Amino acid sequence: MPTAASRPAATSRSVSRSRKANTIGGYIEPMKALGVDEITGDQWWLEIKYDGYRALAVCTDGEVEMWSRNQKTLSDHYPEIVAALKKMKLRDTVLDGEVVALDPQGRPSFQLLQNRGDSGNGSPLFYYVFDLVHHDGVSLINEPIEKRKEILTKVLKKAPPAIRMSPTFDEDPDVLLDQARQQGLEGIVGKRKGSLYEPGRRSGAWSKKRISHDQEFVIGGFTPPGGGRLHFGALLVGFYEKGKLLYCGKVGTGFDAKKLKSLRQQFAKIETDRCPFDNLPMPRKPRYGLGMTASAMREVIWLKPTMVAQIKFSEWTREASLRQPVFLGLREDKIATDVVREKVSR
Repeated sequence: MPTAASRPAATSRSVSRSRKANTIGGYIEPMKALGVDEITGDQWWLEIKYDGYRALAVCTDGEVEMWSRNQKTLSDHYPEIVAALKKMKLRDTVLDGEVVALDPQGRPSFQLLQNRGDSGNGSPLFYYVFDLVHHDGVSLINEPIEKRKEILTKVLKKAPPAIRMSPTFDEDPDVLLDQARQQGLEGIVGKRKGSLYEPGRRSGAWSKKRISHDQEFVIGGFTPPGGGRLHFGALLVGFYEKGKLLYCGKVGTGFDAKKLKSLRQQFAKIETDRCPFDNLPMPRKPRYGLGMTASAMREVIWLKPTMVAQIKFSEWTREASLRQPVFLGLREDKIATDVVREKVSR
């Protein structure tokens, strides 16, 4: 299996630009993959699951805007990707893919992407494109995936090095999953053969199987700082289940002084008097992890559940809490209410 480095290759600025992005040929809410226990059978086109930022690239007469799946602008964050796309001089095209930073082994790393620009971190960025939503003024959402891939291959034939087509593997899912595991990748994605592009839907026509113990969680509050730490102590995080936000642990590591200060400034804008977690207080402290009883809750500063963090951890406990969680970064490309407990391959 090719390494990430060798594989051919992830959005709103203002109200006026947002309106422009929603016109025909502009912003279309990306199709979503459903987390599953396993991907089996031969009905799938398989791809690698990238550990980056999902992004739509709206290309109009040589101009480019990049949007996250919750319609926040990404153009200013990734100017080198925008510049590379401009060189392609696409007239009326919408690409769907993932912005990725690669580690020295050629593997996608969300932490490198999140911390890019910090001292000593000059990781190159790539835009791995896996779908074509609109091209030359024509919507392709009702075309089968094979047709979209065929046209996309031609569109990217002479793309700059930073723009890569995400390869498709037609092989046994278990074989690819094992190869991804050996290379330390995040997982695989299966896309049903013949499937159409379903904007904003998580129908199961796209399914994802995770390997790694890290995923997105919603930030619902934080504890005061203690000892020599400034700004805050730990984050309270959770996930949604049947429309309810469920607390699953406190995260107190993975922050440097700069990140602590930056996050605290952002928290100040969304503080609230109401606890957003439906399963708090806990009746007792769990055997593992950091419990949140009624007495412990008195110290918490609650937040409106709008911010999403990427967290790595060692395992889930029986009480559905995180063991040894570590903060990796914010996910500005994720919608909080879409965050659920992901299924992980052992």
